[in-house]
Amino acid sequence: MTARIRKIIVQVDETRVEMGRAVDPPTRKALAMAVIDNPFAGTYTENLDELIAIGEELGGLLGKKCVEALGISPGQAQSYGKAAIVGEAGELEHAAAILHPRLGAPLRLAVEKGAALVPSSKKRGGLGTAIDVPLGHKDAAFVRSHFDAMEARVADAPRANEIVVAVVVTDSGRPLARVGGLQVHEIKGEDGLR
Repeated sequence: MTARIRKIIVQVDETRVEMGRAVDPPTRKALAMAVIDNPFAGTYTENLDELIAIGEELGGLLGKKCVEALGISPGQAQSYGKAAIVGEAGELEHAAAILHPRLGAPLRLAVEKGAALVPSSKKRGGLGTAIDVPLGHKDAAFVRSHFDAMEARVADAPRANEIVVAVVVTDSGRPLARVGGLQVHEIKGEDGLR
């Protein structure tokens, strides 16, 4: 199944100064969003395999767009997250079908490895609804410096019969992170936790 994509939006957030202090190198987050038709809008369908397949397609597509926007190699990606906003004629389970069964594997390929779970969020909403895409280190969930989020919003989406699917990839943690915990140089990346 191929997603019917109305538009794709890609943006990069780069923080250079935090609390009057230079952030060097800058912390960067890339957001890629696809606005897609919801094939099950307005109807209850027991089998959501079509949306699961769309999630698989979008995981790779949006992950690659983020890596390209950052201008890095896949192995330089440090954290990731995913989210979806379902238009009012859809249901929350439509977002779950896209995000959970198969989106993660192609996203992990796009960022090389990805031993940790991909943080996620989902909601229903109308045009211009915002959602925070939660972030965590791609290989070790216990790396506190990478607990973060990026807001995703499309001014003209989702329409009632659409879903906005968002992926965020970073090349760093938060600016000036200093709350302790596992450090990036200590990651083993074997169990997705440490």
